[in-house]
Amino acid sequence: MARSTDNKTTGARLAVNKTYKLYIGGKFPRTESGRYDKIADRRGNTLANACRGSRKDLREAVVAARAATGSWQAASAYLRSQILYRIAEIMEGRSEQFIAQLAALGATRAAAERETASAIDRLVYFAGWCDKITQVFGSINPVASAHYNFSTLEATGVVGIVAPDDSALLGLVSLLAPALAGGNTCVVLAQQANPLSAITLAEVLHASDVPAGVVNVLTGRADEIVPHLARHKDVNALVHCLAPGNLRTSLERDAAINIKRVFSRHGANWRSDAEENPYVITDTQEVKTTWHPVGM
Repeated sequence: MARSTDNKTTGARLAVNKTYKLYIGGKFPRTESGRYDKIADRRGNTLANACRGSRKDLREAVVAARAATGSWQAASAYLRSQILYRIAEIMEGRSEQFIAQLAALGATRAAAERETASAIDRLVYFAGWCDKITQVFGSINPVASAHYNFSTLEATGVVGIVAPDDSALLGLVSLLAPALAGGNTCVVLAQQANPLSAITLAEVLHASDVPAGVVNVLTGRADEIVPHLARHKDVNALVHCLAPGNLRTSLERDAAINIKRVFSRHGANWRSDAEENPYVITDTQEVKTTWHPVGM
């Protein structure tokens, strides 16, 4: 029996929407939960699907980030600088994709162009600080003994980042770049409503000489992932943009239990020149002091 309608004869076809995966340990796995969320444009049309990450996905991301800490911290500041600059280079080449995604999800064309350009410029800015941060913020300390006393900065370790809701690309880059410049590895939770920029950024990172595990990107729901990120004892610091409320309160309470550093960037003006500031690198740094005897 013949069909009453046929896509081939009518010219209609079903769209094949891409399902974006997570980015963990330099690979793009599907979420173990098997769940996904639809990403819709401003008119409500489905653009793509994004994996809804789980607690197990978070654990895998933290394991990958921890495994990468030694080599990334040991990398020379010059090398980290070159890698951050390489990220900016590839973003520049794919800028039209970022612009189109931001515009599809509600931004004007002009605003999308400004956000993309500013994100690229911010990466270049922090790339320039990689080999300067220690000499600017380190010191030789006067001590009342026959010793040289040196203070230098070193990376905190694994940093959890909760992306802002008001700036899917520039805000995320403004949190990620200083953490990487200081030698930290990162577990990023992308913006829930608009994860496309973060997922595309993960593809850029994969092609930018960033070692596997240095940046891990999860998509999903904040109320599911954030509590586990705050409680995880192998995450050393958190940088978030959560508005005051129950989720932020629970994050701060849970982080205090295992003595994480917590930095809130809620309400930041991401386009402000004040965001190009080396002090945000020091947020996720520890001070290491070395004593050396003199004349012995």
